[in-house]
Parts: sequence; structure tokens; C-alpha cells
Amino acid sequence: MSNFFVHPSAYVDQPCSIGEGTKIWHFSHVLPNATVGKNCIVGQNVSIASDVHIGNNVKIQNNVSVYTGTTIEDDVFLGPSCVLTNVTNPRSQINRHALYEKILIKRGATIGANATIVCGVTIGRYAFIGAGAVIATDVPDYALMLGVPAKHKGFMSRHGHKLTTKNAQGLFVCPESGLRYEQTGLYIISCKDLPEESPLPETMKIGMAPYNEIKINAHHT
Repeated sequence: MSNFFVHPSAYVDQPCSIGEGTKIWHFSHVLPNATVGKNCIVGQNVSIASDVHIGNNVKIQNNVSVYTGTTIEDDVFLGPSCVLTNVTNPRSQINRHALYEKILIKRGATIGANATIVCGVTIGRYAFIGAGAVIATDVPDYALMLGVPAKHKGFMSRHGHKLTTKNAQGLFVCPESGLRYEQTGLYIISCKDLPEESPLPETMKIGMAPYNEIKINAHHT
């Protein structure tokens, strides 16, 4: 028996690699030579193309296509119907299969519903792309990006809260977790309490704050 779940309506082509505990739901398709890590959730009507690499604990919501050239690190969230592209100048008559461009989405990033990621960009660790945003340039770690085209609107904590409050030492403090963040440049911020390459400790993975504490959408200016 396999150590992952595939719904009877889904297709998983061989060869590919699917990690332990991963769930692949209705009408989804994993193409040959794709890699999906452990404990991922692949929602309904998701397509994962050949040679895509997806890390552990990634959540892909309904109606997302992950095209060749995309690398997704651990703990990434892809919202419903977000779009990832792999050709800058597509033409139906021109074969550019050998010219696919890359997208790298780093650990812990969130891509909001209906957001579009133009190929050739890197999304930084724990960045937060608001619903409907269009990303055409690299995004810094922890950046909050909103609008069309997307603009930098501040920083988000690992728990998904906009960082607005500083303590006596001048460090931003997440209102939910209490983790501290230091800004060292206009678009540079880092967590003072956890290594950037480390996932959240298990004791910090249970959300506590009310959902309406912060509301983020593509209409903010």
C-alpha cells in the first residue's frame, strides 16, 4: 500500500515522487517526473507539471496549475485559482518548451487567491501576496504585496499578521506569537527568535488570534 492518498478521480503519472502523508484530491493530475514532498495537500482540479519540485507541508488550493520551471519550498500556501506562468512572451505558433522560465517560491510564503506570478521571479521567505495581486518582480522576505501591479505595503509575520507595533528595543512584534522581527533596510527584515531556514516549532502552529484581526485584500492602496 502507498503511504499517500490519491482520490480515485485523480491521475498520478509515473515516474514521479510523492511524499508520505500527502493527499491528492478530486480531478487533479501529477505529471511524470514531478516531485511532491511529505504532508502536502493538493486540492481539487490541480495540475502539477513535469519536473516541478514541491517541498514538504505545501498546501495547494483548488484550480491551480503549477507549470514546469517552478520550485516551491516547504510550508508554502497557494490560494485558490492563483496563476503561475513559465513563458514571458507566449505565442501559439512558437514552441518555447526549451525556454521555460523559473519561479522560486521560498519557505513559508503565501500566494493569495487569484494572484498572478509572472515567470522569472523569486518570492521570498514568508512573503504574503494578497488576493488578486500581480507579481512581476522579485519579492523580499516577509514582504506584504498588494495590488496590480503589486506594491510593497509592509511586512508580515510568520503567523500572517502585518507588523506594525514595535517594542522598546525598536523590534516589530507579532501580535499572535510574540516573535520579534528586526528591520535592517528599506525592504529587509528578519526574525530574531527563529532561524530563517527552520520551520515553526510544533507548539507555535496552532492559531490563536481571531481571523478578523487583520483583513488583507487586493483593494488596499
